[in-house]
Amino acid sequence: MKSIQLTEQIYSYMLEASLQETIIQAELREKTASLPGSIMQVPPEQAQFMGLLTKLIGARNCIEVGVYTGYSALSVALALPPDGKLIACDVDPATTKIAMEYWQKAGVSDRINLRIAPALETLKVLIDDGDSGSYDLAFIDADKTEYQEYFEALMLLLRPGGLLIADNVLWSGRVAETSFKDADTEALRKFTLSLKDDPRVSTSLLPVADGLLLAVKL
Repeated sequence: MKSIQLTEQIYSYMLEASLQETIIQAELREKTASLPGSIMQVPPEQAQFMGLLTKLIGARNCIEVGVYTGYSALSVALALPPDGKLIACDVDPATTKIAMEYWQKAGVSDRINLRIAPALETLKVLIDDGDSGSYDLAFIDADKTEYQEYFEALMLLLRPGGLLIADNVLWSGRVAETSFKDADTEALRKFTLSLKDDPRVSTSLLPVADGLLLAVKL
């Protein structure tokens, strides 16, 4: 195995050598770190990678399923062109209130359309409104037991060549341990393995943060 095993020292060096974070992004990350559910925030290197992917595919229309305090959404929005749009789906008005505050501070609030409702409902509305095939990038980071349903809806909304990113697919290593049979672990394991032979996508699973699955719609 050639992948390097991260230590605190190597991780700190990695951030020092490569992290390009705005002051507002850093402030939001620090604010979120003080909250009880801070573990749900994506780490800065992952958010930066998502911003890079946004630029690489020339994304203009994006969807995020699971917002929390908005750090990943902020990173994607900053990478969008001025007329780019991000549909941000979440059910928590308290944490997304923090998100909206920092989106405003960063000057990207006009690029982000927050929808407070169950994500599957929002995705169905978008499909019913005729938005199928019009999105360039989608990010899933919400209820693990619904990943497959999110994926199916997003596959309709993504254009051919569009990119889907799914978070937490390594689930702290639990997906590789057959002794873990809880609903979240089983759902993530089933979802990830199902995409390997799915003819609709080309995929790659990367050990970034808690595991990122990239899937390009063919």
